[in-house]
Amino acid sequence: MQVSVETTSGLERRMTVSMPKGDVDSEIEKRLKSLAGSAKIDGFRPGKVPFSVVRKKFSGRVQAEVLNDMMQSNFYQAVSQEKLRLAGAPVIKPVEAPAADDSVEFTATFEVYPEFELKGLDTITLERPVLEIGDADLGKMLETIRKQRKTWQETDRASQDGDQLTIDFVGTMDGEEFQGGSAQQVPLEMGSSRMIAGFEEQLLGAKMGEQRSLSLSFPEEYHVTELAGKPVEFAVTVTKVEEPVLPELNDEFVAGFGVTEGGLDALKQQVRENMEREAEQTITQRVKEQVYDGLIALDLLEVPKALVDSEIDTLVKQREQVQQQYGSPVAEVDPVQFEDQARRRVVLGLILSEIIQKSQIKVPPARLREAVEKMAASYEQPEAVVKYYYSEKTRLSEVENVTLEEMAVEWVLEQAQVTDKITSFDDLMNPEQTAG
Repeated sequence: MQVSVETTSGLERRMTVSMPKGDVDSEIEKRLKSLAGSAKIDGFRPGKVPFSVVRKKFSGRVQAEVLNDMMQSNFYQAVSQEKLRLAGAPVIKPVEAPAADDSVEFTATFEVYPEFELKGLDTITLERPVLEIGDADLGKMLETIRKQRKTWQETDRASQDGDQLTIDFVGTMDGEEFQGGSAQQVPLEMGSSRMIAGFEEQLLGAKMGEQRSLSLSFPEEYHVTELAGKPVEFAVTVTKVEEPVLPELNDEFVAGFGVTEGGLDALKQQVRENMEREAEQTITQRVKEQVYDGLIALDLLEVPKALVDSEIDTLVKQREQVQQQYGSPVAEVDPVQFEDQARRRVVLGLILSEIIQKSQIKVPPARLREAVEKMAASYEQPEAVVKYYYSEKTRLSEVENVTLEEMAVEWVLEQAQVTDKITSFDDLMNPEQTAG
């Protein structure tokens, strides 16, 4: 077998392989003889078919099978011989006019993994949030929890933000009712932004039994085309006004969270631990994304198109599975919308793999155990969750891969320029709201 490899462009290679024609012919002859012993042809008993008849009937099919099999096997032998790292499946084609009469040739076109150097990591800059959860943060969280468990109490006063109205309404466009625009006994929490812009605002100050006419417009991007951007009228009757009642921080409230001992102090400790865990996870994710952005910006490597296409296929299938899972009609998904995301995933995967390999990063058993226990901590029976992961090799392997990625990020952080930034719990968890 003779092999030559040329670079056609970037990461693409074209390999030409020459096989001795005698080897191909010998394999064809061998398979035909094997076939002769079992071939069934009308007019002949099994195993008694003349070889000339077998050759005439099956030689075309056998020749194609042998050529395909030998091209595949010789190709991967050549790849191993030339120490090439394939990125994607090859396109293999026989050469119709080989250079020599005593040979059979084929070409294979494929991409290889890029070779690159891990450089410039010390130019990556990022901010790492640093915070300490204080009593004020804890107090805000307890207030949020109280609001989540609020009840409603009917009131005679005019409605205000935060109240819940029960309403009947009829929507019309150009004097005619439109489909889906009418309903009765609908609970509506003021300030929830459930309805189109202006609907809730125009009901502020309304009392039980009051009727109001609302002049509004549907948003331009509204999902119902016939209504998008159109002016409409809503005739609304307020049948009930209710104000929120927050539960007291007493034993009954504490018991609702499964806290049986320690009372309110125990609940506060539980809430604080949950906040600390959420903050730690958010900081880890925020720092990781900054590291990823920094690695992408270094532009270290050329990206194999085959890997990007494969990742796009994966993302398309995931989108279709989600549509099926939620019972939505499986709409045609445009692969182009996933191209940037797929390219980012491939680049990061290649860089992280190189970091792990070059730095010989391995997950110590204690670090893996810690990762599993952190995941299990949010469950009611963490010990059972830990046991489950250690009894399922596939699940445990998933945690190990995530931890390996975390360790690679930590290695990059040792090279990068990291600035600690003091922040609050609210700023960390709700950056958009606090920025506004």
